[in-house]
Amino acid sequence: MEFKKDFLFGVATAAYQIEGGFDEDGKGRSIWDTFCDTPGKVARGESGKIANDHYHRWREDVAIMKELGVNSYRLSLAWTRMFPDGTLASRNEKGFEFYNNLIDELIANGIEPIITLYHWDLPQALQDQGGWNNRNTAIALSEYAREAALAFGDRVEKFAPINEPWVMSWLGYGLGYHAPGVKDFAHAIAASHHCVLAHNLCYKAIKSVRPNAKVGPVLSQSHPDVDDIFDKKQVRAAEIFDMNQNTFWMEAFFNGKYPDLAWEMYGDRLKSVVQDGDLELVDHDFIGINYYFNTRIGHEVEANHPNRARVIDELAGLSMLSTSIGVTTDMGWPITPYGLEDLLVRWTNLYPNLPPIYITENGAAFDDGIGEDGQIHDQRRIEYLNDHLVALLSAMKRGADIRGYMQWSMMDNFEWAVGFAKRFGIVHVDYQTQKRTIKDSGHWYRKTIESNGRNLVEKTVDFA
Repeated sequence: MEFKKDFLFGVATAAYQIEGGFDEDGKGRSIWDTFCDTPGKVARGESGKIANDHYHRWREDVAIMKELGVNSYRLSLAWTRMFPDGTLASRNEKGFEFYNNLIDELIANGIEPIITLYHWDLPQALQDQGGWNNRNTAIALSEYAREAALAFGDRVEKFAPINEPWVMSWLGYGLGYHAPGVKDFAHAIAASHHCVLAHNLCYKAIKSVRPNAKVGPVLSQSHPDVDDIFDKKQVRAAEIFDMNQNTFWMEAFFNGKYPDLAWEMYGDRLKSVVQDGDLELVDHDFIGINYYFNTRIGHEVEANHPNRARVIDELAGLSMLSTSIGVTTDMGWPITPYGLEDLLVRWTNLYPNLPPIYITENGAAFDDGIGEDGQIHDQRRIEYLNDHLVALLSAMKRGADIRGYMQWSMMDNFEWAVGFAKRFGIVHVDYQTQKRTIKDSGHWYRKTIESNGRNLVEKTVDFA
């Protein structure tokens, strides 16, 4: 089996992680500028102020994408580059000029741009008014979405309003690992709902000016892997994990409601922010799924155990071991390609109205340095990508309608709170010189694209 000829093979990045130019040409301040400037928030005090200097090297980076052979590129726009304080009144034409030039360059090189409007870099001015805990932020995003669709929708077909609302809500407002660093579950629950509301408002705003645009959610998803299915506490913890990470969003976007378990777990913290009409269904054109790993749910441990599964411990008082077992990536994440296939088949069977699926992020962090021959031999990443693409083909054989795959990431970049140490790219970046070098995985990916996946190797067990 192989991928169809019109399958989208692409790469993905995010504005704050690669652009740099943090205060150039009228760009405003985002919550990640503030977070990075706060001592102790980011490893080694690093930041995206310069990052990969993509703001000045975008032509070079597009040329590298062409060399990789990709036919699509999922990028995010920096809200504060176009609207420095997040409001329409602060419109900055230099920001629009940058993205117009980038989009034109991509198209000239046969690469389809796919736009994410919001990849976590909220204008600090809006955070000062409550950020995603404030319903007005959803309205502000929809106003920005309309302007972006007007400006770029003549050349860009696919728009995703928000990248990974679970991560933004729970890591940013619940656990405080990400900007803005808030540790308040009530704020995380409010942010979660306001993300759903914002997405629906953005869908309508984009369609109002570009009716032929394709709009869909992009969700980070992970299945719970239960150690012992006969342990009632583990099963209960897995159900709550699945609701928080997966079905809260799937039910909202494809059934127009939240699961009963969400109301049970979130209670008045959810009831207080939901208004009539917020969950009105829209007819999504696609769904983007970002997948990296399944999450282990093990036996019960003490409440302060460092490797307990987070969120569910406070939501339900269940402190369950979540230490990864076996081979992991440099992020400490397990490698579970079967989980991607399971998710895709699960949603295909569960939601008759499920639109076409795009894998909008998938990749692995491995710090394979430059060898004596000047090349980067990252065989572990090749195996990771191979196994996940094989899982895609298997899911397609089982009925999943998958139209594209965006590898994360096109190049090494600023990996949020862990800084620059974790390298996800198929292109190596020397952060001192900004030299880009295509890794072995990048050359392998090109061959995969050229062959429509005929070079993929399915692992088998030899019992002989």
